[in-house]
Amino acid sequence: MTTVTGPGHTPNGHGAGLPPVPSIPLTEETARDVAGEQSVGGLIKAVMTQVSVLLRAEIELAKLELKAEAKKVVSGSVFFIAALTILMFSLFFLFFAIAELLADLGLYRSAAFGIVWGVMLIGAGVLGFLGYRKVRKLRAPQRTIETIKDTAAALSHPGEHS
Repeated sequence: MTTVTGPGHTPNGHGAGLPPVPSIPLTEETARDVAGEQSVGGLIKAVMTQVSVLLRAEIELAKLELKAEAKKVVSGSVFFIAALTILMFSLFFLFFAIAELLADLGLYRSAAFGIVWGVMLIGAGVLGFLGYRKVRKLRAPQRTIETIKDTAAALSHPGEHS
């Protein structure tokens, strides 16, 4: 078995920082190798070893790809979080302006600010209730769980069909 590394990885260990991934060598078997393992058990063992290595390599590749994508998401989301923070702080001035507008229309200043505060509380309550309803609908990924169980059963009992 050999190792495959990510793009930009060099033999001296410098590269993209990706760890080596096990792989199946793509070389022809020699006559001596074939003659040494003529039994069916030996062939099944070799196939199962190669399938196991292949699955581990695929899982490792998926992990590496997801990790790289997660880093992109995190770095991009920093800008969205900063924008949202500025927006949230600017809402204070909007609500203050609305309260001052109500005060200019003839309401007592305290009543104007109380009305704005009440509207904000009602809005927060409605949004909280809608969020609760959405979160309450979350379920486990049943199809994914079933396919993983089926795959594990098929790999643990090769040759049996369901």
